[in-house]
This record gives sequence, structure tokens and C-alpha cells, in this order.
Amino acid sequence: MGMLDATRTIQGSFGEIWCDGEWLSNFYSGEATADISYEKIKRAGTRKTGNKAGTIELSGTIKGYKVTSELARNVARVMNDGVGALVTQLTMKLADPEAYGYERILLKGVQFTKIDIMKFEHGSIVETEWPFVFDDFEWLNAIPKSR
Repeated sequence: MGMLDATRTIQGSFGEIWCDGEWLSNFYSGEATADISYEKIKRAGTRKTGNKAGTIELSGTIKGYKVTSELARNVARVMNDGVGALVTQLTMKLADPEAYGYERILLKGVQFTKIDIMKFEHGSIVETEWPFVFDDFEWLNAIPKSR
């Protein structure tokens, strides 16, 4: 195995976040994770326990600059008992032109878990953070470039 070609490492500056087909150009950070819980299994004849996969929790966060209140207003509809929570889809994309390829992930059944109602600090650009949970995900045409 050869030495790492540093130019092929993926630069996060080429990340994008899309919500239901609309580019959220003011968002500069995205993360989606799957937390797997394991149950300890006692095994006869040894002190070592085994592990059995259990529930999986899918969650993430997007961060960006506050430009409008549109997302906050849409998520806040959960406060209206007759309307219900916003359920949407997010697409996250990494496409560094020097890396070996690109990838896009579709997050399905996204529901935000916090509403930034108001937040500011004198002399600072207002940033916003939106944690969420989601039901499922799908890799969309991740294309490796030839090495």
C-alpha cells in the first residue's frame, strides 16, 4: 500500500445540503449518524460477554447562517395541535473535485427536534443549529473516480 495522496482527501467545503429539492445555501455543516445499541449476552464457559445488535437511532444536525425565518416557521407548526410536525427529506452531498469521487445521501422522514425561535449576539453573524431525527437513509449514486 502506497503513501496517502493528500490531494485526494475530501474537503468539506464542497458539501451541500438540500431540503425537498431546494439547496439550503446558507447551511455550511451537516452530520447524520446511526447509533447502534447492543445488549450484553452472557456466555457459558467464559468470562467474556457477547454483543447482540439492538435498536438503531438515526439522528443528525445541520448548521448555518440565519438568513430567513422560513425553516423555523415550518418546524414550529408542530406547536399547532391540528397540523402536526414537519416531516421532510434532506440530501447531503460531498463533491470535492480532487477527491476520488462524490457521494450523496438521502435522509428520509426527517423531523427537527429543536426550534431556534430567536437568537443573536451584538456584533456577530447569527448562526443557527437544527438537530433532527430521521427514519431511514439511502446512498444515491456515489461515484468513485478511477484511481
